Amino acid sequence: MPDLMSGRVSMMFENAPGAVSHIKAGKLRALAQTGLKRSSAMPEVPTVAESGVPGYESLSWSGIAVPAGTPRAVIDRLNRDLNSILAMADMRQKLAEQGADAIGGAPEAFAAHIRAEREKWSRVIKTANIVVN
Repeated sequence: MPDLMSGRVSMMFENAPGAVSHIKAGKLRALAQTGLKRSSAMPEVPTVAESGVPGYESLSWSGIAVPAGTPRAVIDRLNRDLNSILAMADMRQKLAEQGADAIGGAPEAFAAHIRAEREKWSRVIKTANIVVN
């Protein structure tokens, strides 16, 4: 980000929360968003798919993980508490202002998401013949 803002590099891919404030302040210009839908934080910025690359999607995401073997009761309590926090209107609003969506859900849904992302990017690596050292 410092290199982009100083002009050392001419473009970059960045997560919305790290860029939204700079874009809204007029310090950076957003060319496109990498999700399949426009962000509520920057609805005027088109998606990459809308800009000519149909089906393009590359999203960053975050989640909470615990060590293997954590008792299910502990997992269930953490999940319930985290979902409660993500459901709070002020939390959802703050995340939306930063260009992030609060998803929440069951641990199994998050595990399925991780598997799907791993499969997707494994295909990309294989198709592009990227060598992993």
